Amino acid sequence: MMNTIIGLEQHVQLKTNAKLFCECPTEGYLEAEPNTLVCPVCVSHPGSKPYGVNEEAVRNAVKISLALGCKVVTEKPILVQRKHYFYPDLPSNYQRTSKPIAKDGMLSGVRIREVHLEEDPGRYDLRTGKVDYNRSGIPLVEIITEPDIKSPEHARKFLDELQAIMNYLNVAREEAGSTRIDANVSIGGHNRVEVKNINSFKGVLTALTYEAMRQKNLIKNNIEIIQETRHFDEGQGTTIGLRLKETAADYRYFPDPDVPPITISEKKVKEIKKEIPELPAEKAKRFVRDYTVSETDAFVITQEKEFADGFEKIAHKIQPRLAARFMRGVLKKQLNYRGLKLSNSGLNEKKIIELLELVEKKRITPKVAEKLLVLMLDEQKPLKKLPLYEELVGIEKEGIVEEAVEKVLKEYEKAVKDFKKGEEKALHFLIGKVMHLTKGKAHPEIIHKHLKKRLKAG
Repeated sequence: MMNTIIGLEQHVQLKTNAKLFCECPTEGYLEAEPNTLVCPVCVSHPGSKPYGVNEEAVRNAVKISLALGCKVVTEKPILVQRKHYFYPDLPSNYQRTSKPIAKDGMLSGVRIREVHLEEDPGRYDLRTGKVDYNRSGIPLVEIITEPDIKSPEHARKFLDELQAIMNYLNVAREEAGSTRIDANVSIGGHNRVEVKNINSFKGVLTALTYEAMRQKNLIKNNIEIIQETRHFDEGQGTTIGLRLKETAADYRYFPDPDVPPITISEKKVKEIKKEIPELPAEKAKRFVRDYTVSETDAFVITQEKEFADGFEKIAHKIQPRLAARFMRGVLKKQLNYRGLKLSNSGLNEKKIIELLELVEKKRITPKVAEKLLVLMLDEQKPLKKLPLYEELVGIEKEGIVEEAVEKVLKEYEKAVKDFKKGEEKALHFLIGKVMHLTKGKAHPEIIHKHLKKRLKAG
């Protein structure tokens, strides 16, 4: 059997004001001068002791766990352990990580085995040998799946849905490098390989596709797959062997005597549960039901809460299917191309409604709407003050379409005769010619109406 089996471990930095075991700030750690957002606890000076577990981090981790359908551990205190390994980014030579705070969830057909809290290590630069401990101690939530993922594409879908949940909960950091993924990949019953430090969702697809293919080629050539840890080289799109795979015993886990256990009450879980908003999957189902948009459109629109909320406001003023197609396709494409989100694009619901009203009233075509959207994004001016507004929207002025229709009918007499013989394709041909003559600015339905009227009149 050559079936691909994938399990993921996702590490996400939590949005908190302070680090997990001290009061050092977390904001701006990427921009700050190296080793300036640290204290003796962050860099494990002799005699330094952790302050205890950051309550905001625990709360955020519980919220994520509940959104993933996990059962939060409330029946006993949760120990914080020391996970030992020796690397320059870890000054104490161990990483503090909790026992599971929640178990047994489900997302995108993938079982969530466990959710943990742990501290982020520092940042080690392999090229210079220097270490920046500003990141050391930032709270992480670690989400471990069962090996239910059957392909790199399935992994990407799972991670897209997970990212959407994080966006809705507003509990995770969004800076570069704030999410890191380790993947366990095996083929059939062969040895499992761990791929570490995948730092982007695009990288997940590339890394898993490469590693699955690498293992399948080894099997075809009767070469044994070594159980090992491999590093993903994003620049090359390949995985590189690092070391033999560690087991739990290699890390020498034991409870940290300096950190009190984490206690989560049923009362606290119920309180946090009330704070969870309508999540992406629920919202998408509601959009399909209430606005009769396609499942695909609903899925894409609901991946970002702000985008979904914007659609809902627009759909009260504009035909929902038109709004969904425009936002999911044209708007999303143009925002992604510029690396923007709706919040920092200069657009708002009012401006989008104003543009889509022109499409809805057939004053412009969807193609022209995209041209105007591009200008709105690039010029950062109101719709009616755009330099080409009058030219692009003015096509429906009195007589312009009629004039173009007359010209096409005279030039293409054969198509006129063919239409009168009953060939419907001839009408589409004539519509296309009028579209071309008006440079794509006239709406096809307006052209169709004028052509039909003129042809009927003889």
